[in-house]
Amino acid sequence: MPLTVKPLHPIFAAEVTGIDLSRPLSEVTVAEIVAAMDLYAVCVFPNQPLTDEQQIAFSSRFGPLETTRKANRPGFKPRLDLRVSNISNLDENDRIMARDDWRRASDLGNRMWHTDSSFKGTPAKYSLLSARTIPASGTETQFADLRAAYDALPEKKKQEIEGLVAMHSMLHSRAKIGYTDFLPEEREREAPVPQVIVRTHPGSGRKTLYLASHARDIVGLPLPEACILLYDLMDHATQPRFVFTHRWSVGDLVIWDNRCTMHRAREYDMTQVRDLHRTTVSDVAPTVEQAGLQSRVA
Repeated sequence: MPLTVKPLHPIFAAEVTGIDLSRPLSEVTVAEIVAAMDLYAVCVFPNQPLTDEQQIAFSSRFGPLETTRKANRPGFKPRLDLRVSNISNLDENDRIMARDDWRRASDLGNRMWHTDSSFKGTPAKYSLLSARTIPASGTETQFADLRAAYDALPEKKKQEIEGLVAMHSMLHSRAKIGYTDFLPEEREREAPVPQVIVRTHPGSGRKTLYLASHARDIVGLPLPEACILLYDLMDHATQPRFVFTHRWSVGDLVIWDNRCTMHRAREYDMTQVRDLHRTTVSDVAPTVEQAGLQSRVA
């Protein structure tokens, strides 16, 4: 049965049906999914009740998988396979996390616009998020198309930001919400990493902004100038015309391309269970290496 791809937004995002992701897929089908991702950047696959093993198997078709960064924290007790991020309000005993749980506090940062793993030297390519349990209300994730946002910039601004490199840090983004509970070894491991501000998306050939709440400053610019430029770009990129809102249903699997989108979770009733499982496909190399800009940060 061929894939059916239906646009969900005027400029990006699509629903993909006619496929069972729990079963092994042919190379042709995987290539069709990649083509849909290159075009739409966010693909929603409804009615896909997956186990973690099935999600891992499907995700691995697109590249090597990351492991959750929380596993590096001493005393961390995993609830899921380390290749599956626990995007939920449940602890390792499947109980709703206490209000003072460090994991809950840190995860509140996901409600800021961000790109997965931009705080890593080699950031994320795709993220795949599977809805297992959804509360009665507050079940939204928003996505911003950074290709369209780049296209809409004035030519003068495009020239101004070409070749700029921002430093990204998990410590920076979490500090914005007052979360500073990082151990010394975590602070060392989470040292800022360089990421280009303008990328060329390899699948579509389109230029795109590369932004996140993790972006702290810009190499070679005074800090106030860098901060206001990053603020202005984020404000521009998250205008309603560039944003698609997905309202979750149990069984949804959503894939997004971190190389050309940002996303954010929305508020929900944290007294109700919200359980989503994410697998994350790593990119092929650091963004500065892909852009040939290593000398900018040497």
